[in-house]
Amino acid sequence: MRPFKRHPYRDWTIVLAALVLGFALAAWWFRGGSDAIPSPKKAVPIKRFQGYVPNPEETERFLKSLPKPLLRQQGPELFKERRDHDTFLYRAWYDAYREYYGREWTVGAQGIGDCVSWGWAHGADCHLAVLWKIGESAEWKPAATEAIYGGSRVEARGVTFGGWSDGSYGAAAAKWVKNWGIVFRQKYDNLGIDLTTYSAARAKQWGAYGCGGRNDNGRLDNRAKLHPIKSVALVTTFEEAAKAIQSGYPVVVCSGQGFTSRRDSQGFCAPRGSWSHCMCFIGVRFGDRPGLLCLNSWGPRWVSGPKWPEDQPDGSFWVDARIATRMLSGRDSFAVSGYSGFPYRPLDHGDWVRVEPKRKPLERRFEERQYALTQ
Repeated sequence: MRPFKRHPYRDWTIVLAALVLGFALAAWWFRGGSDAIPSPKKAVPIKRFQGYVPNPEETERFLKSLPKPLLRQQGPELFKERRDHDTFLYRAWYDAYREYYGREWTVGAQGIGDCVSWGWAHGADCHLAVLWKIGESAEWKPAATEAIYGGSRVEARGVTFGGWSDGSYGAAAAKWVKNWGIVFRQKYDNLGIDLTTYSAARAKQWGAYGCGGRNDNGRLDNRAKLHPIKSVALVTTFEEAAKAIQSGYPVVVCSGQGFTSRRDSQGFCAPRGSWSHCMCFIGVRFGDRPGLLCLNSWGPRWVSGPKWPEDQPDGSFWVDARIATRMLSGRDSFAVSGYSGFPYRPLDHGDWVRVEPKRKPLERRFEERQYALTQ
């Protein structure tokens, strides 16, 4: 057999082909292939994380631990015969955020399946803003979602390790914020913890090891206990949620109901599909089409379409009363209160009932809190 004779240019041909292929792969990578940073001209897909994992048995156990678990039991004054009025609690939130941060508030976006902590943080932030607006709280600070998430998965369940899977349920968060409390989105220098910015990675770690993370040894838990939410109450119908909101109590809702991502001409989203999700009701409207205003935790741009009123928060949508009752009927949705119980608060006069004016430039809005909470 004759020995194989190598072509004199064969090796160079292979080298050149490999170089061409390498340059082609590099160009594909930098144009956005694989996990490369997307081009600014390309739309970044909105990640719609959820994370509600119902636990009916533990939820009922928590409800039985409350002397008066129902809103009608804790707030009988709310249900006395009164004229219903549209109420927009988010306007107090706008004012509080602007006062403390000097800029407009925009809803954030969860980065893992920690929606329950976002729904409860929104409820706490909104209610504290109402208390601040009416002069019953000297200051306003937003809640750190990571602490609620970790606390609801570990401490509130009486375990030392919550696991690496995502998710929680409403009653676990209710137990955490009531029996422990709220950790604020700020620096805790003596603990070496900076919570000024949301971190999905931190939420993941704290979801496994509890509030404060591994080796915290309860130090951040003790901080939470300085700021408990005094009362939580089960809400199961639109009517109950409406009464709560009209006195300044947001309602954190956990359900399996999904919706479209386009608001109709009146600001409502149609029910569609299934979401295992937690959100927060922060407004109520009556008239020809009653409903609740629902704030999501997917950032400001996941939903589009007309808004009502004109200052309705980006990232929110109205839910028809019948659908709201369906969502609340799952018995894992709660009103939040900074009082012992749910006393009636008259948010139906003065600035609270004024028709919403057009928004003023930011520098002028510092001088006057012009947002009415009702219309």
